Amino acid sequence: MTSSQESGTGLREKPGKVTPAMQQFYEAKRQYPDCIIFFRMGDFYETFCEDAEICAREMEITLTSRGRMPDGQDIPLAGIPYHALDGYLSRMISRGYKVAICEQIEDPKKAKGIVKRDVVRVVTPGTVIDAALLPGEGARYLMAAVPDKKRKRIGIAFLDISTGDFQISEVPAEGHGEELRAEAVRFRPAECIVPKGVEQEIERKLNRIIPLISPQDNSIFDLQGAEDLLCRQFSIQSLDSLGCCDIPAAITAAGAALTYAQKTQFDPLSHIRSLSRNLQSEYLVLDAVTLRNLEVVSNIRDRTEEGTLVKTIDMTQTPMGRRLLRRWITAPLKSVEAINQRLDAVEFFTHETILRQDLRQLLYRYADLERIAGRISYGNASPRDLVTLSDALTVASSVRGLFDSLADIPESIRISVREISDLQTLVTLIGQAIVDEPPLLIRKGGVIRDGYHEELDRLRLISRDGRQWVADLEQQEKERTGIKSLKIKYNAVFGFFIEITKANLSSVPDDYERRQTTANGERFTIPALREVESQIATADERLLSLEEELYTALLDTLREHVSALQETAHSMARIDLFAGLAESALKFRYVRPHLTDEPVLLVREGRHPVVEASLETGFVPNDAEMSASGEQILIITGANMAGKSTYMRSVALIIVMAQMGSFVPAGYAKVGLVDRIFTRVGAFDDLASGQSTFMVEMLELATIMNHATDQSLVILDEIGRGTSTLDGYCIARSVLEHLHGKKSKGPRTLFATHFHELVGVEEDLKRVRNCHFAVRETDKDVVFLRKLIPGATDRSYGIHVASLAGVPSPVIIRAEDLMKKVMRGEESPGGGVKRYTQMILLDAPATHSAVTPEPDPIREELDSIDVNSLTPLQALSLLADLKSRAKDLT
Repeated sequence: MTSSQESGTGLREKPGKVTPAMQQFYEAKRQYPDCIIFFRMGDFYETFCEDAEICAREMEITLTSRGRMPDGQDIPLAGIPYHALDGYLSRMISRGYKVAICEQIEDPKKAKGIVKRDVVRVVTPGTVIDAALLPGEGARYLMAAVPDKKRKRIGIAFLDISTGDFQISEVPAEGHGEELRAEAVRFRPAECIVPKGVEQEIERKLNRIIPLISPQDNSIFDLQGAEDLLCRQFSIQSLDSLGCCDIPAAITAAGAALTYAQKTQFDPLSHIRSLSRNLQSEYLVLDAVTLRNLEVVSNIRDRTEEGTLVKTIDMTQTPMGRRLLRRWITAPLKSVEAINQRLDAVEFFTHETILRQDLRQLLYRYADLERIAGRISYGNASPRDLVTLSDALTVASSVRGLFDSLADIPESIRISVREISDLQTLVTLIGQAIVDEPPLLIRKGGVIRDGYHEELDRLRLISRDGRQWVADLEQQEKERTGIKSLKIKYNAVFGFFIEITKANLSSVPDDYERRQTTANGERFTIPALREVESQIATADERLLSLEEELYTALLDTLREHVSALQETAHSMARIDLFAGLAESALKFRYVRPHLTDEPVLLVREGRHPVVEASLETGFVPNDAEMSASGEQILIITGANMAGKSTYMRSVALIIVMAQMGSFVPAGYAKVGLVDRIFTRVGAFDDLASGQSTFMVEMLELATIMNHATDQSLVILDEIGRGTSTLDGYCIARSVLEHLHGKKSKGPRTLFATHFHELVGVEEDLKRVRNCHFAVRETDKDVVFLRKLIPGATDRSYGIHVASLAGVPSPVIIRAEDLMKKVMRGEESPGGGVKRYTQMILLDAPATHSAVTPEPDPIREELDSIDVNSLTPLQALSLLADLKSRAKDLT
């Protein structure tokens, strides 16, 4: 989706005379021109004009009209029931639209003239906080991007208002925005806000990554304003304590993101209490291309999590743990000490089987405490949220108790357990205030428990006793009048009344006072009923009002503990993730990697974690031994389908897993820290940008050549295959030489190729080694052994793979025949095709093949010379003579 998703911005010019309600609609549209206006009209939310046409199309509802304009045109109208708002709103947001909710802000019964209406909330794809609108448990980020042209940087901020997670960083602005794309892929924001005027520039860099780019007024992208806002938000004197004063563009982006979120929610969002800085120097960088090629968090086929690394190793039990896993897996660490602290915690849980099982049982279906805390702060937590919160806090207390008797606990776990706050007072408060099974919404009542508030209990008693009195009165009147069908009913207009059918009107007593005639009979009242009616009606009205007041006060009390709730949620997420990684390590037979600062890699019996988990048969493991100063580059040749790509990806994924703090799929692994993983795998067109497969390949290759360091891992699969054989070979050879360089070390590189001529590079470059995947070839078949062995091969077995793919037999037979002829030298691969380098524009002179050309005396003399018998002096003399004679002939 592009910037400024169609949202009714082409609204017809406001006519001169419209109804008061339509005047309110046009005023709302003027204030929020890029939003669909959901306009509350009684029991419906209605949309008008272009908004109605869009909603009818997107929500698949009926498009009708509401009166006419003064010029005679119909006013398009599409409406939805107010109680169905969440479902329709979710559909609009998922399609990238912004929706402004325009509510009735006064009681229609007390209104003088038209009911006042105003926009009370704006919902956009990046600012969703309602539980009903949040799909799944993944984070929902709003992104802000601010170019700083003077410093040639782009400041970026990511804010999840549902949890309060707030992160910032800066990336280079030059080039094709690889770092910006990498950050966007990591966080997967639903919306990105940018200053007006730069949306196209940012959109080019983030092409097809973010659903909605929203240009905003430049006034919210102000550094000083951002600093003031953030200081107020976090209750600090200056931003020095956040350690981000050296990245002004990122601070500006953070201020813009927070301003936008507050304006859309009409709330200060006080649960956003911290700001963290992402330093690329602290993380293994996985750019957008690498995340895609390695299928770390989304697969290449349909961009879901099926068949990805995160899906394979995710054995967490809580939503917070799953979100934390995604953050760790997309930003692995670069500190041996920090990684080992995580590995210590994982290893601890692999040994403590009973503890791990008890913990995971407690965490099973644990509540999303982060989001509940966010809704409490925002004020829209439901009664069921509070009951769930109480259960979650009870579980948190039990989790803390599991570790009370343990002395030797890794530091990471010890800190996490210590930060689980003791909030049993909140459990008690919620238990006293809220019924065990409350309704979803407070407005219907029945939420506050009996005994919590004296006045509420009194009103309930009046309401219950009054209704019982009415029931008793109904029975008495039936007996007094003899009318068995007599009913005492209630509605909002007439209150309580006695309903008598036409057939029984002759039996109505004289003291009955007629109130209304209906099609089926008459409605009456009596003095005693009128008296009780006023008491019950007053009690019911006050009852609902008081219950809402008490619930709001309860939320206010809970709001004071939001910070502690968030801290507890973060601690539970870490403990959950440590236990989950231990569970996956035991299930898949992973081992603890050994980390070092040296640029080396030694893997024994390494496996691809995703492929292994999907195979019913066993996975064939392979070794990997590389060093920046030793066997730096491995050239991998061999058959298609033999396992080259799987092997290279497995090496990269083992490094990702090791540096994120996970055990790895291997028999043994020593991993030298990697600063960045580069991949050039497969063929992808970017037709939307007018880029061919080969251009995409070269752009990705340029990124690798310009940014790879001695600590990087480079994976190159079939470089140069997108162009002619000669050009491709020359590019591939040059790339190898560049990566090897003249230094004593370089980036660890896996280079798979079908250019078998490249295997000779091993003799010229000392840190290059050839290897290939073994194949067993029989008379009738080829068996791929999936085993990497030293040395090179010159066979690709492409025809065999074509046969396995189901290519028709005549094509396979013909290909095999041509292959045999080429190998015998009977036919060249080029087929003797004539080549033309330019068009022939002029006719050549006519020639006659029957005419024999006259002999050339100089050519005849040259043919007769014995060059081996000439002295140097004779050769020079002869050359001078021939040159003179040739000149005379011209």
